[in-house]
Amino acid sequence: MEPKVEHSDGFLLPGGHDSLTRGVARAVPGSVHALALGGGYAVGPRDGRTVYFGRNRPLVHVCVGEDDQQVSRRHGELTHRHGRWWLRNTGRRPIRLPRSQWLFAEDGAIPLTEGYTPLHLPGSRDREHLLEVYVTGLDGDQRRSRHDADTDPPRPYALTPDEKLMLVALGRNYLLREPNPKPLTWKEAALWLAELQPDAGWTAKKLEHRVGAVRDRLSRRGVPGLTRDEVGEPVGNALNDNLLRELVRSTALVPTDLELLG
Repeated sequence: MEPKVEHSDGFLLPGGHDSLTRGVARAVPGSVHALALGGGYAVGPRDGRTVYFGRNRPLVHVCVGEDDQQVSRRHGELTHRHGRWWLRNTGRRPIRLPRSQWLFAEDGAIPLTEGYTPLHLPGSRDREHLLEVYVTGLDGDQRRSRHDADTDPPRPYALTPDEKLMLVALGRNYLLREPNPKPLTWKEAALWLAELQPDAGWTAKKLEHRVGAVRDRLSRRGVPGLTRDEVGEPVGNALNDNLLRELVRSTALVPTDLELLG
């Protein structure tokens, strides 16, 4: 049986603590804050330091889903090594990350970026338990108001006319504002493109190759979730789903682009 955890290295966050979406008070660079409904824990960086979270309060630093037996006693852990905090799932059920990505126990640990990351632990009867995580940046992350600052514009990615057309065809469901959109299959999108450009030689294989090139280009620019190593197996639609969501979010694709499909 796992030993009880000690909290002496860090400090407890009380229940009712402000959401970490607002940032954190000035802290040691590289610190991690983890917060659930009943409270949380914050600790500074040190190689090998681990923060446990799960259902069994004596065995974890942050108790989450205390009354829900679908949450494991120790469902996951945050470990500091090589200058970063790494998230690992040690529970029976997956953890949902931003961009609808799932982390399973067999996936191993993944690094967390600086700033805010919400984690959702699925529970019983469609419940989900939120664990907020905040990794402090090098400046200590003391946030200040920017009431009068210019609004940062979205960063639309440069797409050639052919790339835009094929991505609109592949992602038409996203531009139609469907509640849970999915990419078209390679075959479906290629048939659509072949009708629009009968002399362009569109095939499912050609479309897959061209879309893969766009994913590689954006991945090199730092867009996450566009490679098999990041997503893990089975890949399914995840790579194209992440690509299309990023293009819509950045306004590289907008609903009026549907006019390209006639």
